[in-house]
Amino acid sequence: MAIDRDKLRERLDRATAHLDPPYAVVDLSAFDANAGALTGRADGKPLRVASKSVRVRELLTRVLGRPGWQGVMAFTLPEAVWLARSGVSDDVLVAYPTAHRAGLAELAADPALADAVTLMVDDAAQLDLIDQVCPPAHRPALRVCLDLDASWRPLRGRVHVGVRRSPVHSAAAAGALAAAVAGRPGFRLVGLMSYEAQIAGLGDAPPGQTVLGSAIRVAQRGSYRELLARRSVAVAAVREHADLEFVNGGGTGSVAATSADPAVTEVTAGSGLYGPTLFDAYRAWRPTPAAFFACAVVRRPASGLATVLGGGWIASGQAASSRLPRPWLPDGLKLLGAEGAGEVQTPLAGDTADDLRVGDRVWFRHAKAGEMCEHVNEVHLVDGDAVVATVPTYRGEGHAFL
Repeated sequence: MAIDRDKLRERLDRATAHLDPPYAVVDLSAFDANAGALTGRADGKPLRVASKSVRVRELLTRVLGRPGWQGVMAFTLPEAVWLARSGVSDDVLVAYPTAHRAGLAELAADPALADAVTLMVDDAAQLDLIDQVCPPAHRPALRVCLDLDASWRPLRGRVHVGVRRSPVHSAAAAGALAAAVAGRPGFRLVGLMSYEAQIAGLGDAPPGQTVLGSAIRVAQRGSYRELLARRSVAVAAVREHADLEFVNGGGTGSVAATSADPAVTEVTAGSGLYGPTLFDAYRAWRPTPAAFFACAVVRRPASGLATVLGGGWIASGQAASSRLPRPWLPDGLKLLGAEGAGEVQTPLAGDTADDLRVGDRVWFRHAKAGEMCEHVNEVHLVDGDAVVATVPTYRGEGHAFL
């Protein structure tokens, strides 16, 4: 989608003229457009929203109110408990195994909560820990989902393509763990998940890296073919031991491809709602940028330079320039290679730097999605050229789950 950056800057500046930077905004028209586009790419399969990519309850509720969206994928058990208790969703899947004892005890003490939250497991040791915290005779059956590793291991496993997640990689291993869960009291196996990070979370058109992009696309095609076959067999092996309610897969970068897998019943997405810069490197679909943060120009150290206060909102992952925030409005600004985005100040260079005056705003996009919200207590929701609501982030509600 082509964006007139000058008009967008004017609109955001007008909407937030009464605010003092730094602050964050979400453009509701872009957010809603992205939500609709993701639904279309899912081709009729429900989308589960990844809360880590949003981290604002108001916006989680907003997207869950749209057709095609159902359920939340949380990133920690305490977060899942909070979302369920606050009414955001009665279907919350915890994306990662947990060792949070207080959260497990709270879950086991409340049958309604236990019915709303599904735990992730990939090892019998995780079941042992749960039993130590709350013995099966003293709790309702806890909902469990198996995490099937989706990485690609060509050349007989000598090469690993993807992230290091679950030890459960083969269909046989999935079936064995399913049998172990089904044979233990106090657990109910309801789902299977596999996250193909090497497809969903890796851009296939990195700027200025044509050869790398071609290599990534070759690897993604091979990985997709392998996972399509292996996931189907793994689901069948698990279904021998449990009547699964869902088979979850994918992420924003693979919604269409994952939805095309007959073994998958639902797809996860979240980052595409905000449209962070990492998704500028995807060919299949690029979300409309919807989330921004503003910093104020406080210095003009030299011709061709403007310095803003703050700006160092760095994304997690491999330490690289791709994890830096990008100055986006006005167009034509760039970070300095020797300084990057700083803790207390960020100097910017570029064609438009000399047009900036002390007090002007520079609008940045974060490299990832929900991590932006870890830096602010609230997000201003913009509709047109007005702030229509100001809502708290997780941080603003007093929560730092990770």
